[in-house]
Amino acid sequence: MSKKPSPSLAAELKPLVTPFRFDGSSEFHLRSHKTREKGGLDKDKGEKILESNRKHLSDFQERLYAQDSWSMLLVFQGMDAAGKDSAIKSIFDGVNPQGCEVTPFKQPSSHELDHDFMWRSTVALPERGRIGIFNRSYYEECLVVRVHPEILAKQKIPPRLVTRNIWRERFEDIVAFENYLSRNGTVILKFFLNASKQEQRERLLDRLDQPSKNWKFSMADIGERALWGKYQAAYQEVIRHTSSRAAPWYVVPADHKWFARVVIGSVIVSTLEGLDLKFPTVDAAALAEFEQVRKALENEGKGGAKKRGKT
Repeated sequence: MSKKPSPSLAAELKPLVTPFRFDGSSEFHLRSHKTREKGGLDKDKGEKILESNRKHLSDFQERLYAQDSWSMLLVFQGMDAAGKDSAIKSIFDGVNPQGCEVTPFKQPSSHELDHDFMWRSTVALPERGRIGIFNRSYYEECLVVRVHPEILAKQKIPPRLVTRNIWRERFEDIVAFENYLSRNGTVILKFFLNASKQEQRERLLDRLDQPSKNWKFSMADIGERALWGKYQAAYQEVIRHTSSRAAPWYVVPADHKWFARVVIGSVIVSTLEGLDLKFPTVDAAALAEFEQVRKALENEGKGGAKKRGKT
Protein backbone atom coordinates (compact mmCIF):
# COMPACT_ATOMS: atom_id res chain seq x y z
CA MET A 1 0.00 0.00 0.00
CA SER A 2 1.47 3.35 -1.07
CA LYS A 3 2.20 5.95 1.55
CA LYS A 4 -0.15 8.92 1.52
CA PRO A 5 1.79 12.06 0.53
CA SER A 6 2.22 14.64 3.27
CA PRO A 7 0.35 17.91 2.77
CA SER A 8 2.29 20.90 1.48
CA LEU A 9 3.34 23.64 3.84
CA ALA A 10 0.89 26.00 2.11
CA ALA A 11 -1.97 23.57 2.73
CA GLU A 12 -1.09 23.35 6.42
CA LEU A 13 -0.96 27.13 6.75
CA LYS A 14 -4.06 27.83 4.64
CA PRO A 15 -6.39 28.39 7.65
CA LEU A 16 -4.00 31.13 8.80
CA VAL A 17 -3.82 32.75 5.37
CA THR A 18 -7.05 32.53 3.37
CA PRO A 19 -9.47 34.17 5.87
CA PHE A 20 -7.42 37.35 5.87
CA ARG A 21 -6.71 37.65 2.13
CA PHE A 22 -8.52 40.14 -0.08
CA ASP A 23 -7.75 40.27 -3.81
CA GLY A 24 -10.48 42.62 -4.96
CA SER A 25 -12.79 39.89 -6.25
CA SER A 26 -15.56 40.65 -3.75
CA GLU A 27 -16.98 43.46 -1.64
CA PHE A 28 -14.82 44.82 1.15
CA HIS A 29 -15.94 46.43 4.40
CA LEU A 30 -13.28 47.05 7.02
CA ARG A 31 -15.74 46.98 9.91
CA SER A 32 -16.51 43.31 9.16
CA HIS A 33 -12.91 42.32 9.98
CA LYS A 34 -12.27 41.49 13.62
CA THR A 35 -9.23 42.87 15.41
CA ARG A 36 -9.08 40.33 18.26
CA GLU A 37 -9.25 37.15 16.14
CA LYS A 38 -6.94 34.32 17.27
CA GLY A 39 -7.81 31.64 14.72
CA GLY A 40 -8.66 29.10 17.39
CA LEU A 41 -5.07 29.13 18.66
CA ASP A 42 -3.60 29.86 22.05
CA LYS A 43 -0.36 31.78 22.47
CA ASP A 44 1.79 28.69 23.09
CA LYS A 45 0.61 27.04 19.87
CA GLY A 46 1.07 30.33 18.06
CA GLU A 47 4.67 30.63 19.24
CA LYS A 48 5.45 27.15 17.89
CA ILE A 49 4.03 28.06 14.49
CA LEU A 50 5.96 31.32 14.54
CA GLU A 51 9.23 29.51 15.27
CA SER A 52 8.53 26.96 12.53
CA ASN A 53 7.81 29.78 10.09
CA ARG A 54 11.11 31.45 10.96
CA LYS A 55 13.03 28.28 10.07
CA HIS A 56 11.16 27.88 6.78
CA LEU A 57 11.62 31.56 5.97
CA SER A 58 15.36 31.34 6.54
CA ASP A 59 15.58 28.36 4.16
CA PHE A 60 13.39 29.94 1.48
CA GLN A 61 15.24 33.25 1.70
CA GLU A 62 18.54 31.45 1.07
CA ARG A 63 17.07 29.74 -2.00
CA LEU A 64 15.55 33.00 -3.23
CA TYR A 65 18.93 34.69 -2.95
CA ALA A 66 20.79 31.85 -4.66
CA GLN A 67 18.31 31.53 -7.53
CA ASP A 68 18.50 35.30 -8.13
CA SER A 69 15.33 35.42 -10.21
CA TRP A 70 12.34 36.41 -8.09
CA SER A 71 12.20 39.30 -5.63
CA MET A 72 9.64 39.91 -2.88
CA LEU A 73 8.14 43.18 -1.68
CA LEU A 74 6.38 43.23 1.69
CA VAL A 75 4.30 46.31 2.51
CA PHE A 76 3.34 46.99 6.15
CA GLN A 77 0.65 49.53 6.93
CA GLY A 78 -1.32 50.32 10.07
CA MET A 79 -2.21 52.97 12.57
CA ASP A 80 0.34 54.14 15.14
CA ALA A 81 1.15 51.38 17.67
CA ALA A 82 -0.37 48.68 15.43
CA GLY A 83 2.82 46.62 15.85
CA LYS A 84 4.56 47.03 12.49
CA ASP A 85 8.11 47.40 13.86
CA SER A 86 7.88 44.53 16.33
CA ALA A 87 6.24 42.24 13.77
CA ILE A 88 9.05 42.79 11.27
CA LYS A 89 11.69 42.23 13.96
CA SER A 90 10.04 39.04 15.25
CA ILE A 91 9.20 37.39 11.93
CA PHE A 92 12.62 38.00 10.40
CA ASP A 93 14.61 37.05 13.48
CA GLY A 94 17.44 34.80 12.29
CA VAL A 95 17.06 35.59 8.59
CA ASN A 96 20.30 36.49 6.78
CA PRO A 97 20.35 40.31 6.64
CA GLN A 98 22.21 40.19 3.30
CA GLY A 99 19.05 38.95 1.63
CA CYS A 100 16.52 41.45 2.98
CA GLU A 101 16.28 45.15 3.68
CA VAL A 102 13.82 47.23 5.70
CA THR A 103 12.95 50.70 4.42
CA PRO A 104 10.93 53.01 6.70
CA PHE A 105 9.02 55.84 5.04
CA LYS A 106 8.60 58.94 7.15
CA GLN A 107 7.75 62.52 6.22
CA PRO A 108 9.16 63.16 2.72
CA SER A 109 12.20 65.42 2.35
CA SER A 110 12.29 68.46 0.08
CA HIS A 111 14.31 66.41 -2.41
CA GLU A 112 11.66 63.67 -2.43
CA LEU A 113 8.91 66.25 -2.90
CA ASP A 114 10.65 67.36 -6.10
CA HIS A 115 9.70 63.97 -7.59
CA ASP A 116 6.45 62.13 -8.25
CA PHE A 117 4.73 60.48 -5.28
CA MET A 118 6.02 56.98 -6.17
CA TRP A 119 9.64 57.98 -6.71
CA ARG A 120 11.11 57.40 -3.28
CA SER A 121 9.51 53.96 -3.10
CA THR A 122 10.69 53.02 -6.58
CA VAL A 123 14.36 53.63 -5.78
CA ALA A 124 14.03 51.41 -2.67
CA LEU A 125 12.58 48.36 -4.46
CA PRO A 126 14.32 45.02 -3.80
CA GLU A 127 16.75 43.54 -6.29
CA ARG A 128 16.21 40.06 -7.71
CA GLY A 129 16.92 37.44 -5.08
CA ARG A 130 16.07 39.75 -2.20
CA ILE A 131 13.19 40.62 0.11
CA GLY A 132 12.31 44.29 0.48
CA ILE A 133 10.27 45.33 3.53
CA PHE A 134 8.47 48.67 3.44
CA ASN A 135 7.52 49.96 6.89
CA ARG A 136 4.79 52.27 5.61
CA SER A 137 4.99 52.91 1.87
CA TYR A 138 3.62 54.76 -1.13
CA TYR A 139 0.19 54.03 0.35
CA GLU A 140 0.77 56.89 2.77
CA GLU A 141 0.07 59.11 -0.25
CA CYS A 142 -3.54 57.88 -0.18
CA LEU A 143 -3.84 57.78 3.60
CA VAL A 144 -2.15 60.50 5.62
CA VAL A 145 -2.15 62.85 2.63
CA ARG A 146 -5.86 62.27 2.11
CA VAL A 147 -6.64 62.84 5.79
CA HIS A 148 -4.45 65.96 5.80
CA PRO A 149 -5.19 67.97 2.62
CA GLU A 150 -2.63 70.58 3.65
CA ILE A 151 0.12 68.03 2.88
CA LEU A 152 -1.15 67.60 -0.66
CA ALA A 153 -0.97 71.36 -1.12
CA LYS A 154 2.81 71.21 -0.46
CA GLN A 155 3.53 68.53 -3.07
CA LYS A 156 4.19 71.00 -5.92
CA ILE A 157 1.65 69.34 -8.20
CA PRO A 158 0.31 71.72 -10.88
CA PRO A 159 -2.96 73.03 -9.40
CA ARG A 160 -5.09 72.05 -12.37
CA LEU A 161 -4.10 68.39 -11.84
CA VAL A 162 -5.35 68.35 -8.26
CA THR A 163 -8.97 67.51 -8.94
CA ARG A 164 -11.69 65.62 -7.10
CA ASN A 165 -10.49 62.52 -8.98
CA ILE A 166 -6.95 62.57 -7.61
CA TRP A 167 -7.46 59.66 -5.19
CA ARG A 168 -9.04 57.44 -7.84
CA GLU A 169 -6.18 58.35 -10.16
CA ARG A 170 -3.61 57.45 -7.51
CA PHE A 171 -5.32 54.11 -6.93
CA GLU A 172 -5.09 53.44 -10.67
CA ASP A 173 -1.42 54.43 -10.74
CA ILE A 174 -0.60 52.14 -7.81
CA VAL A 175 -2.44 49.16 -9.32
CA ALA A 176 -0.63 49.69 -12.65
CA PHE A 177 2.70 50.00 -10.84
CA GLU A 178 2.15 46.80 -8.86
CA ASN A 179 1.04 44.92 -11.98
CA TYR A 180 4.22 46.07 -13.70
CA LEU A 181 6.37 44.83 -10.81
CA SER A 182 4.53 41.52 -10.71
CA ARG A 183 5.06 40.96 -14.44
CA ASN A 184 8.76 41.50 -13.90
CA GLY A 185 9.16 38.97 -11.11
CA THR A 186 8.44 40.91 -7.91
CA VAL A 187 6.00 39.13 -5.61
CA ILE A 188 3.98 41.70 -3.66
CA LEU A 189 2.31 41.04 -0.31
CA LYS A 190 0.57 43.86 1.54
CA PHE A 191 -0.35 43.72 5.23
CA PHE A 192 -2.74 46.03 7.04
CA LEU A 193 -2.31 45.50 10.79
CA ASN A 194 -5.88 45.97 11.92
CA ALA A 195 -5.75 47.06 15.57
CA SER A 196 -8.70 48.47 17.48
CA LYS A 197 -8.83 51.99 18.89
CA GLN A 198 -9.04 50.52 22.39
CA GLU A 199 -5.87 48.45 21.83
CA GLN A 200 -4.06 51.49 20.49
CA ARG A 201 -5.02 53.34 23.68
CA GLU A 202 -3.51 50.58 25.83
CA ARG A 203 -0.28 50.54 23.82
CA LEU A 204 0.10 54.31 23.92
CA LEU A 205 -0.40 54.23 27.70
CA ASP A 206 2.24 51.49 27.89
CA ARG A 207 4.69 53.75 26.07
CA LEU A 208 4.05 56.45 28.65
CA ASP A 209 4.30 54.10 31.63
CA GLN A 210 7.56 52.37 30.67
CA PRO A 211 10.67 54.59 30.56
CA SER A 212 12.30 52.26 28.04
CA LYS A 213 9.41 52.97 25.64
CA ASN A 214 9.07 56.71 26.23
CA TRP A 215 11.10 57.43 23.11
CA LYS A 216 8.41 55.76 21.00
CA PHE A 217 5.74 58.19 22.15
CA SER A 218 4.94 61.27 20.11
CA MET A 219 2.31 63.93 20.74
CA ALA A 220 1.56 63.65 17.02
CA ASP A 221 0.18 60.16 17.72
CA ILE A 222 -2.55 61.71 19.85
CA GLY A 223 -3.45 64.16 17.12
CA GLU A 224 -3.72 61.33 14.58
CA ARG A 225 -5.77 59.26 17.02
CA ALA A 226 -8.39 62.02 17.04
CA LEU A 227 -8.77 61.39 13.28
CA TRP A 228 -9.34 57.64 13.74
CA GLY A 229 -12.61 57.60 11.79
CA LYS A 230 -11.12 59.40 8.80
CA TYR A 231 -8.19 57.00 8.72
CA GLN A 232 -10.46 53.96 8.88
CA ALA A 233 -12.44 55.31 5.94
CA ALA A 234 -9.22 55.99 4.01
CA TYR A 235 -7.89 52.48 4.69
CA GLN A 236 -11.15 50.96 3.52
CA GLU A 237 -10.91 52.87 0.24
CA VAL A 238 -7.26 51.93 -0.25
CA ILE A 239 -7.82 48.21 0.35
CA ARG A 240 -11.01 48.15 -1.69
CA HIS A 241 -9.47 49.83 -4.75
CA THR A 242 -5.87 48.53 -4.77
CA SER A 243 -6.34 44.84 -4.05
CA SER A 244 -5.63 42.46 -6.91
CA ARG A 245 -4.55 38.88 -7.46
CA ALA A 246 -1.09 40.16 -8.32
CA ALA A 247 -0.89 42.23 -5.12
CA PRO A 248 -3.47 41.17 -2.52
CA TRP A 249 -4.03 42.83 0.83
CA TYR A 250 -4.03 40.82 4.04
CA VAL A 251 -6.17 42.39 6.76
CA VAL A 252 -4.38 41.05 9.82
CA PRO A 253 -6.08 41.01 13.25
CA ALA A 254 -3.51 42.91 15.31
CA ASP A 255 -4.90 43.28 18.85
CA HIS A 256 -2.92 40.13 19.76
CA LYS A 257 0.60 40.80 18.51
CA TRP A 258 1.58 37.14 18.57
CA PHE A 259 -1.33 36.16 16.31
CA ALA A 260 -0.58 38.98 13.86
CA ARG A 261 2.97 37.61 13.56
CA VAL A 262 1.66 34.08 13.01
CA VAL A 263 -0.59 35.24 10.16
CA ILE A 264 2.05 37.41 8.48
CA GLY A 265 4.75 34.74 8.73
CA SER A 266 2.35 32.09 7.39
CA VAL A 267 1.46 34.26 4.39
CA ILE A 268 5.11 34.89 3.54
CA VAL A 269 6.21 31.28 3.95
CA SER A 270 3.32 29.76 2.00
CA THR A 271 3.89 32.27 -0.83
CA LEU A 272 7.60 31.53 -1.01
CA GLU A 273 6.87 27.80 -1.12
CA GLY A 274 4.67 28.41 -4.15
CA LEU A 275 7.61 29.87 -6.09
CA ASP A 276 9.29 26.43 -6.17
CA LEU A 277 12.67 27.95 -5.32
CA LYS A 278 15.75 25.81 -5.98
CA PHE A 279 19.47 26.19 -5.64
CA PRO A 280 21.19 26.57 -9.04
CA THR A 281 22.42 23.29 -10.51
CA VAL A 282 26.03 22.75 -11.55
CA ASP A 283 26.79 21.23 -14.96
CA ALA A 284 28.90 18.11 -15.50
CA ALA A 285 31.98 20.03 -16.63
CA ALA A 286 32.01 22.12 -13.46
CA LEU A 287 31.52 19.00 -11.31
CA ALA A 288 34.58 17.44 -12.97
CA GLU A 289 36.59 20.56 -12.16
CA PHE A 290 35.34 20.45 -8.58
CA GLU A 291 36.60 16.88 -8.27
CA GLN A 292 40.06 17.92 -9.43
CA VAL A 293 40.10 20.76 -6.92
CA ARG A 294 38.98 18.36 -4.19
CA LYS A 295 41.88 15.99 -4.93
CA ALA A 296 44.37 18.86 -5.00
CA LEU A 297 43.16 20.12 -1.63
CA GLU A 298 43.23 16.62 -0.13
CA ASN A 299 46.80 16.05 -1.40
CA GLU A 300 47.78 19.42 -0.03
CA GLY A 301 46.54 18.28 3.36
CA LYS A 302 48.52 15.04 3.17
CA GLY A 303 51.68 16.99 2.34
CA GLY A 304 51.15 19.19 5.36
CA ALA A 305 50.71 16.13 7.59
CA LYS A 306 54.00 14.61 6.34
CA LYS A 307 55.91 17.82 7.05
CA ARG A 308 54.48 17.96 10.58
CA GLY A 309 55.60 14.35 11.12
CA LYS A 310 59.24 15.16 10.24
CA THR A 311 59.60 17.96 12.78
